[in-house]
Amino acid sequence: MALKIKLVKSTIGSKKDQIATVEALGLKKIGDETIQPDNASTKGKIKKVVHLVEVSEA
Repeated sequence: MALKIKLVKSTIGSKKDQIATVEALGLKKIGDETIQPDNASTKGKIKKVVHLVEVSEA
């Protein structure tokens, strides 16, 4: 199973570690989408930036 992650809010004004997490998920601009595996590592990244992203099942 995989997760589709979409960046819906700008990272401007976010903490540096949150910006790095968004980039680690493969997202750069608002509207970018990526498919990531549904595992503990990915869920931890999503939890850190949940206010910036939208998550759905792929």
